[in-house]
Amino acid sequence: MQGSNSAGRPRADLNATVFTAALRTVDELGYAGATMDRIAAAARTAKTTLYRRWPSKGALIIDVLLDAFSPIPELGEDREAALAGAIRWLAGKISEPGVGAAFAGVFSDAVNDPALRELLSTRFQGPYLALLMDYLGESERRVLLFIDIITGTLLHRMGMTGRPMDDDDVEMMIEMVLSVVGLQRTGRTRADAAGLWACQFSLTVSKASLWCWTRWIR
Repeated sequence: MQGSNSAGRPRADLNATVFTAALRTVDELGYAGATMDRIAAAARTAKTTLYRRWPSKGALIIDVLLDAFSPIPELGEDREAALAGAIRWLAGKISEPGVGAAFAGVFSDAVNDPALRELLSTRFQGPYLALLMDYLGESERRVLLFIDIITGTLLHRMGMTGRPMDDDDVEMMIEMVLSVVGLQRTGRTRADAAGLWACQFSLTVSKASLWCWTRWIR
């Protein structure tokens, strides 16, 4: 049995080690292959240490993602530039090793796990939702759709190609999304009806593909 060297390690240091080990294990073995045993071994700590801090793998992965997606970027007065920058930031984060697969995997598990779903809703999505509702002055329903379109499309692309969305396509998606929220990019017209339809259609396909992809990576 592999020994633990976690005794006396500061909590923040151990968390950072575990988070790094979790993402590396997900990247190497897939979400399903990243068991608590394997994450503990990669972090050189005991599995009991993980379970004292996180009641389940899903709860651990949520904290891993909270760390990976922190800090939330500042949103300036120029809404167009701020939203475009936030989408680029999200695309960059999802493309980091292990992050996209961890994101998709925990969302898939949450479909049939109400407790995990509640954690995702309150701890992970909640801060972004509140921030965007206040910043955009939009309803919860419209902001949730905005989040769904962006996140779902990025994960859908990774699931279908095995690669993160390239920069040109991220810019095209930004163009579409800004047209949906009533903003236009400088020097360009609003996305036409076909572009808007494609953006909405991608959300529907993304939800189905995300479920299929998480099964495939396992």
